Amino acid sequence: MKKLGKIYLALVLLFLYVPIFVLIVFSFNESKSSSVFSGFTLDWYKRLFHNRIIISSLVNTIIIAVAASIISTVLGTLAAIGINGMRRVPKTVVMNVTNMPIINPEIVTGVSLMLLFSFFAARMTLEFGFVTLLIAHITFDVPYVILSVMPKFRQMDPHLYEAAQDLGCSPFRAFRKVVLPEIMPGVVSGFLMSFTYSLDDFVISYFTTGSTSQTLPITIYSMTRRKVSPEINALSTLIFIVVVIVLIVKNILESRAAKKRTSGGGF
Repeated sequence: MKKLGKIYLALVLLFLYVPIFVLIVFSFNESKSSSVFSGFTLDWYKRLFHNRIIISSLVNTIIIAVAASIISTVLGTLAAIGINGMRRVPKTVVMNVTNMPIINPEIVTGVSLMLLFSFFAARMTLEFGFVTLLIAHITFDVPYVILSVMPKFRQMDPHLYEAAQDLGCSPFRAFRKVVLPEIMPGVVSGFLMSFTYSLDDFVISYFTTGSTSQTLPITIYSMTRRKVSPEINALSTLIFIVVVIVLIVKNILESRAAKKRTSGGGF
């Protein structure tokens, strides 16, 4: 049974990652062929960094991802603090409502946000572009931050905050010195999740973007509709590497926090 389990796991991993590795290999292909490897070259990476449309979309994507992640982390952390202070029944109801955007299909969220922005655009000076993209990304990022921070409150002793105040700390100082270090791994995890989801979101961005501001996934989609260029392989390879680095950093931070809790060095 163990051998069958290992074989099954190997097949699943091959199914998931072989296409990605093929894409990475052909990003170094000398010719434009996507089936025959004719030689090694870095020309497609050079052309990629000289493509103004891609670079502009990349910069725009990073700005939106960073801004949306920071705002979502602040809002999500404050929301988690408020939810944690609720009684059991209201907390359960609010958490279920908070989790709905995660469970909800992205196309439903994207269309609903598009209709909302269209409603305000008809009555205000709101145009589809950077602002609508940023609001949309914040909307689907906040639930992930709440989902990351809430478990840290459950792991924390609920009387620590009151004990710090009894020892002379002001409410803000007690939160900064006692509560925040305890939930910080969840806050960092929520930020990284928000950044990752914002970086590669396509469906919601597609419905809320404008002609003046496009994200990288939408630009890639526009390019693949005409013809798949090896530049897209190079770009996809770089995106994959960035996502892997973010996940490694996230896992390292979580493992360090776990070791810290196990060794009893929380304070």
